[in-house]
Amino acid sequence: MCGIVCGVAERNIVPILLEGLKRLEYRGYDSAGIALLNSQSQFQRVRSLGKIVNLENCIQAQQTDFNSNIGIAHTRWATHGVPAEHNAHPHICNNQVAVVHNGIIENYQSLKSDQIAEGYVFTSETDTEVIAHCIHKELQNSSTLLRAVQQAINHFKGAFALGVITTNYPDTLIAARKGSPLVIGVGIGEFFIASDVSALLPVTQNFIFLEEGDIAEITRQEIKIYDLDGKLIERPIKQSQLTTNSIELGEHRHFMHKEIFEQPQAVMDTLEGRVTKDTVLISAFGHQAEEIFKSIKQIQIIACGTSYHSGLVAKYWFEDIIGLPCHVEVASEYRYRNPVIQNNTLFISISQSGETADTLAALQKVKQLKNKFNIPTLTICNVPESSLTRESDLTFLTHAGPEIGVASTKAFTTQLVALSLLLTCIGKSLGVMSQVQEQLIVDGLLKLPNLIRNVLKNESLIQKLANSFADKHNALFLGRGTMAPIAMEGALKLKEVSYIHAEAYPAGELKHGPLALIDEQTPVIAIAPNDDLIEKLKSNLQEVKARGGQMIVFEDEWSNVDSVPGLEIIKTTKHVGRITAPITFNIPLQLLSYHVALIKGTDVDQPRNLAKSVTVE
Repeated sequence: MCGIVCGVAERNIVPILLEGLKRLEYRGYDSAGIALLNSQSQFQRVRSLGKIVNLENCIQAQQTDFNSNIGIAHTRWATHGVPAEHNAHPHICNNQVAVVHNGIIENYQSLKSDQIAEGYVFTSETDTEVIAHCIHKELQNSSTLLRAVQQAINHFKGAFALGVITTNYPDTLIAARKGSPLVIGVGIGEFFIASDVSALLPVTQNFIFLEEGDIAEITRQEIKIYDLDGKLIERPIKQSQLTTNSIELGEHRHFMHKEIFEQPQAVMDTLEGRVTKDTVLISAFGHQAEEIFKSIKQIQIIACGTSYHSGLVAKYWFEDIIGLPCHVEVASEYRYRNPVIQNNTLFISISQSGETADTLAALQKVKQLKNKFNIPTLTICNVPESSLTRESDLTFLTHAGPEIGVASTKAFTTQLVALSLLLTCIGKSLGVMSQVQEQLIVDGLLKLPNLIRNVLKNESLIQKLANSFADKHNALFLGRGTMAPIAMEGALKLKEVSYIHAEAYPAGELKHGPLALIDEQTPVIAIAPNDDLIEKLKSNLQEVKARGGQMIVFEDEWSNVDSVPGLEIIKTTKHVGRITAPITFNIPLQLLSYHVALIKGTDVDQPRNLAKSVTVE
């Protein structure tokens, strides 16, 4: 959620830290700050509310030179304490220790009480300040900053990624992670840490991905990494394939718009090397995949938000097409109950970032049962070297590329593509999918990029429709079958980026309550593929019409929904099947949400109160 950028170098590090913060803006934040050690080994700190440009303006207003070769910086997304300058990071204790922190310290209240009794003064309402005080206390009896941090973190319960500097050791930067991601960027005579690689692409392509419990001692000369037990270890340096151009806007006004239009290419990239002209390669899920798939009796999917919706679509596919029981649950609920897990269950976690805290915790909970049951784990993720990919037996990486907009678009589409490939591979492994069925799925997937391109041609029509939402505060989305979770995803997108209250229902549920919501001020958006349920859906639309509702229908060209006053029809696509239909019909809902957000004047890429990667509970 929050963003960390720190570094130690031979050059002035301030421009690097500020650029890194800008590249982490997509994660969501409400304030930002930076702290340096100057040439006299004294702290200089600047913090501000709002955008990074406000922080830059504050720095420019400084009466003294603001530069250094060691520093820490942060964008904050408020958890403990309101968005305010005094709650912004970095936090400094007694002008001796400075800390930036992602995560949540769950026992901060008890630590705070003890520290107040010991004479420490608090200047914020954050949980992070207890970290600075704790490290300061340990530093009084430690020979190095590394040792002080190692001792301090034993007191913390919760999740954290830390960047720490001190006046006692002005050439040393400490990085530590537990439950929140942190990477080290490796340069020549300089090293950096950040929440993800995108922050550091302008200065390096080489990264070390810290493992759970790692602590790194970093100077300009070297990096020393210690594991959870304090043992000196080596972590491999990996070269990122991302480029700075891949996270630029280009000709687009917003990242959300750019990423919507990148979906044809994202689908092609996700399919590349995984399918031939007539088959799906089971090895795409790992060399052990076929053996694992042959033994499974059911599937359990856990995810959050948009990823949860992709799992709901997959449930229809698994049970309808290959007859395999599939359960889907929100990770934040799954992790805190006592689910009954049967032997030979494939446990699938889905996450764009691979760092979603609830999903990761649910996976770790299930792994504890693997000594009793055969529960192979698979993650579908967009980020290599993420925590979920390292924790899972099998990994399938979607190739959506960097997704900067908080509202997920191309990540969702590629997750659905990945799940359709998984469906096919499991069906083949279990001997319940024929070559004819596989061929039909492959044919559909190979047509999908062009299907999406054709849908995107409707943007001007959708843009005009969006104008009717200018004075609207509520909306209702309807779908049947696989379109029910697509309706849920459409409602979520509208809520996220336009702040319109939106709900989604299976269309057959109208008479069980939602009809009470229908009036002239509540637009109803329906998805009408040409499938076995189209006549049922048409009857549902008549129910809405009879109550004066304003309707928008995205239909297959062969669905033939009757055009009547108060009903806008956009012929979205044709020639789509059970796999390609939900993927294709999701695209116009993304465009609608985007253009409604423009009319509402909201912050499309960084909606209020939201963060891209939810790395805390």
